[in-house]
Amino acid sequence: MAHNLVILESPGKISTVKNYLGSNYKVIASVGHVRDLPKSSLGIDIDNGFEAHYINIRGKGDVIKELKKEAKKADKIFFATDPDREGEAISWHLATVLGEYSKKAKRISFNEITRSAVREAIKHPRSIDLALVNSQQARRFLDRIVGYTVSPVLWKTVKSGLSAGRVQSVATKIIVEREQEIKSFEPVEFWTIDATLTDKKRKNITARFYGTKTRKTKLKSEKDAIVVLGAIKDGDFKVVEVKKGTKTKMPSPPFITSTMQQEAARKFNFQSQKTMKLAQELYEGINLGAELGGVQGLITYMRTDSLRISQEAQQSAKEFIIEKYGESFYPERTRNYKSKSNAQDAHEAIRPSNLSLEPQRIKKHLTTDQFKLYKLIWDRFIASQMASAQINTVVADFENNGYIFRSSGYTVGFLGYMTIYEETVDETTTNMDDAFDPEKNAKIPTITEGEMLSAKKIDSQQHFTEPPLRYDEATLIKFLEEKGIGRPSTYTPIITVIIARGYVTREGKFLKPTPLGEVTTAIMNEHFPDSVDYKFTAIMEDRLDTIASGKETLEQVLADFYKGFSQELNKANKSLAEHTIEVPKEETDIVCEKCGSKMVIKTGKFGKFAACPNYPKCKNTKTLNKDGTIAEPQKPTVADFKCELCGADIVIRHGQYGEFYACSNYPKCKFTKAKSTAIGVKCPKCGEDIVSRVGKGNKQFYSCVKYPECDFSAWDMPINEKCPKCDSMLLKKKTGFITCSNPRCSYKSKGSK
Repeated sequence: MAHNLVILESPGKISTVKNYLGSNYKVIASVGHVRDLPKSSLGIDIDNGFEAHYINIRGKGDVIKELKKEAKKADKIFFATDPDREGEAISWHLATVLGEYSKKAKRISFNEITRSAVREAIKHPRSIDLALVNSQQARRFLDRIVGYTVSPVLWKTVKSGLSAGRVQSVATKIIVEREQEIKSFEPVEFWTIDATLTDKKRKNITARFYGTKTRKTKLKSEKDAIVVLGAIKDGDFKVVEVKKGTKTKMPSPPFITSTMQQEAARKFNFQSQKTMKLAQELYEGINLGAELGGVQGLITYMRTDSLRISQEAQQSAKEFIIEKYGESFYPERTRNYKSKSNAQDAHEAIRPSNLSLEPQRIKKHLTTDQFKLYKLIWDRFIASQMASAQINTVVADFENNGYIFRSSGYTVGFLGYMTIYEETVDETTTNMDDAFDPEKNAKIPTITEGEMLSAKKIDSQQHFTEPPLRYDEATLIKFLEEKGIGRPSTYTPIITVIIARGYVTREGKFLKPTPLGEVTTAIMNEHFPDSVDYKFTAIMEDRLDTIASGKETLEQVLADFYKGFSQELNKANKSLAEHTIEVPKEETDIVCEKCGSKMVIKTGKFGKFAACPNYPKCKNTKTLNKDGTIAEPQKPTVADFKCELCGADIVIRHGQYGEFYACSNYPKCKFTKAKSTAIGVKCPKCGEDIVSRVGKGNKQFYSCVKYPECDFSAWDMPINEKCPKCDSMLLKKKTGFITCSNPRCSYKSKGSK
């Protein structure tokens, strides 16, 4: 019997793919990249055609050894890494690592992990696409060149440890520029007048001041409002015009990566990193139990900017819609959506992979958040294939002494796609033009032109225009996409990096630049203008696409970039050679009680805290709450037993390895004891008891009672069961899922909470 080897990128897919292939297929994972550029040096020979020096990634020795061992035994090898440029590059690196065994290898890819898709891919293997590999390499090289050459400039000028990135610096600049807009914003006064009108049947209609019969008028001051109020004080309102109309509201297209991240943020307040993690889980496969076929991949590949939908999926959607809602809910023509001109059309939009697996049908097999995202993807896709909604609109104008007040509203004549889904919109700020828009959701009773209505109440109100909102993750991703900066696979890493490196911080759901981010952006703007220019960054993204399509070479694109960049770098090194730029300190209103100075915000191991600016002369610090207020010092909890050495009270304290008991007479008495609870499970490493402990942030974890001497620990609760796949200890998550403690094993099953 033939022995075939399938190498995946993620161990999370192993059980799903293995479920679809016969016993003559061995399925293993590379666990991401196996080779990369060295961390200790640039690793790119710029003077020799940008030749790369790759090395095996530290810690991947065992994985590579296993890959070679299985490759040696295999008759055929299939590289089944992700269906994008990164996945193509991983396959290329795998071929290099396998050496002579790679002669037996072919590349396969699938947009969805379903039985038919996996088996169809096996039937049609291909060679590795070197154009896609070179596109990925070009991106990696560009980022490496910028990061490894600009970062030392920042170390000398601002502080050590800083890093610059080709796209992360642009993202920081976007957030800094929005903050500058907010700081420089000057509010403008305006007024509104609302009239509550009553008809003969005593039904109320709310109308807002619009202007005169000939033009729309803005009330810029109280004086303007008083003029109108004086004129309409004693009069009735006459219905001068009633306009009725019908509008067709089209459904939104199916999700691409950016719109999925935006909508999940708006509807569920998910951060993009969480959304992508959940989407990865849905794509790789969920165990739905024997009655639904075991492990199933639930959605198509989640890193895409294509709106294309396969004919099979469209036909399935048509049959589902007609059967469930009726023929009137399906449009006359099948809906097709046009992708952006720079979209990578290698795979489809994000959609459910099997329409028979309706969200409610499989809800019990999903976590709460998995269900939310799956239902969102499901509803959006089905809605995208449904008939448009029909909206009946009405706009009524009321006249009093030459002034016009307007009321408008709508009713839904035919729900169409709105039966199951309607897209949310981004938050907006108040401005003068918005205030004069008619009321969009008012219900207007039946009225006729010429009818007289009396004023029940007239209210005037002062407003001020407001600055633009800071970006949140959804609006930042939208901006990046609109400007052509980054691609589906890069949005989440960009945001993660700029926060992790201290250039940007979160305030609630919004992103705010730190003083460090503002200083770094100023340096980049002055000395590396091309590197942080929106258009230039977008052009480089387009040129990476031309490499992928084979129209340009890696060497051409990198040489063109480096020619201008090296000039900027040389000028910056000369200009900044003697300069040191101080990062502005974020001052608070907290006064240091020891020396009288205003304390400043600093970031430490456990987050932000207030510190005296006169350090090291004054070492006073204060712990801060998330809202910036001073955190009250917590009194230690007293235990219900006394110290074994001196008889004093025992208190609970927090240390490096979680909570522990300590004598209240410390440091005179140094008695301590670990605070833990045995869970009735033995350590797989040394045979001692496994105990439950509380670590930093009151987070529970499990460890050997001898920890840290014995290094066994886990965030999820160990149970007295062995993994059926690899014989390692099983862990039970709070969600009820059972997983293997071996990170290289993909075993997962639905337990009980």
